[in-house]
Amino acid sequence: MSQKSYVTGSAYPPLENGVLRIYSMRFCPYAQRTRLVLQQKNIPHENVNVHLKKKPEWFLERNPFGSVPTLEINDKVIYESNICSQYLDDVYPGDKLTPSDPYQKARDQMLIDTFGKAAGLFYKILRTGEDIGELKKCLERYDKELSKRGKYFGGNNKPCMIDLALWPWFERLEQLEEKGFKLTEAEFPNLFVWVKTMYQLPAVKTIMFDNASHMHFIKSNREGNPDYDFGL
Repeated sequence: MSQKSYVTGSAYPPLENGVLRIYSMRFCPYAQRTRLVLQQKNIPHENVNVHLKKKPEWFLERNPFGSVPTLEINDKVIYESNICSQYLDDVYPGDKLTPSDPYQKARDQMLIDTFGKAAGLFYKILRTGEDIGELKKCLERYDKELSKRGKYFGGNNKPCMIDLALWPWFERLEQLEEKGFKLTEAEFPNLFVWVKTMYQLPAVKTIMFDNASHMHFIKSNREGNPDYDFGL
């Protein structure tokens, strides 16, 4: 199956019974969240990329919002990144990524859900260079939280759901350096080490892009012609 994006008018690629499929876009940080879970748990799956500006009709039949990630298996369809990721952790065997303690699970989910502000500031800084101070305030909270937890947000032994959910934007932080923001060890000692540690994870290595590729996609998107198939 080609990695190139399926577009409006394309034929639906047949899905075999019992095969898990993720509909994705190679440069989407939200889809990356769920793709990281698939890799971390070694879940067999197939990947189908869709063109988010020219969405196939059959994709919109499965997800009327046309968003990625979307999961499909047999007659089941699931979408929204956090919901997809949690479904995979609940259903598939292997190391659990979410804690069994309800309070700790809630604490982790709070950190994931409220990271939306930092993600929004990331894109604003990328466009305008404004609100760097606000982003630093957001990240200070995560740096402080990590200081209490250990090597990962999940503790010293292994990454958990929150590590994988936050990672896509940290992979892209280098894009902000030309706007004046850099994640330094002096300001964010715990996050600085965490980023280096995360880069060594096999799951991260398998699906990551380098900064030049991210920058190319952002530039093409800004110009109104997103290069979803860059590098293929």
